[in-house]
Amino acid sequence: MNYSILFRHHARSGKYEMIEAVVLVLFPMLVAFAGASDLLTMKIGNRVSILLITGFIVLAAVNGMPVNEWGLHGLGLVVVFVPCFAFFAAGWMGGGDVKLLSSIGLWFGFGPILIDFLFLVALLGCILTLSLIVIRTSLVVLPAPLRGQEWALRLHDAKTGVPYGIAISAAALIVYPWSDWFSVISG
Repeated sequence: MNYSILFRHHARSGKYEMIEAVVLVLFPMLVAFAGASDLLTMKIGNRVSILLITGFIVLAAVNGMPVNEWGLHGLGLVVVFVPCFAFFAAGWMGGGDVKLLSSIGLWFGFGPILIDFLFLVALLGCILTLSLIVIRTSLVVLPAPLRGQEWALRLHDAKTGVPYGIAISAAALIVYPWSDWFSVISG
């Protein structure tokens, strides 16, 4: 998919700057917020996924995304949601993680960028999980400034889960510059 022709058309109509701002700000801001929220509260609010889905729909509609591309992006959401929902049902994932992954799958669509994203989520999630296991099971003591911080105590506690939204957000921000959405503003 290459929307550069559509973006050039919008440049003549004065809409280009607004579309460029949405592409450059909306997705990264929401994804970063989700990762920070999971780090600090171990929760990713529904509003983040709702805003990601709404932002995608508006941006795709404004740019006249072809119907078959809508289908590929919808397929990206479904392909991510189905197994992740099964993982949620088994107690292996949080609901916020499932919704965040699925809404990002909508933005990336069904294709190589989605595979790259999911691979990075797995890799970064493994590194995050192993790091937390080492920190939680070793004699690592929290630095004095963090001892009074609830989020730091929760991360250090072996009884709490892993804020996987950090890995999801980091992976999304890493691959986003190679997505078709980002490439249209540079081309």
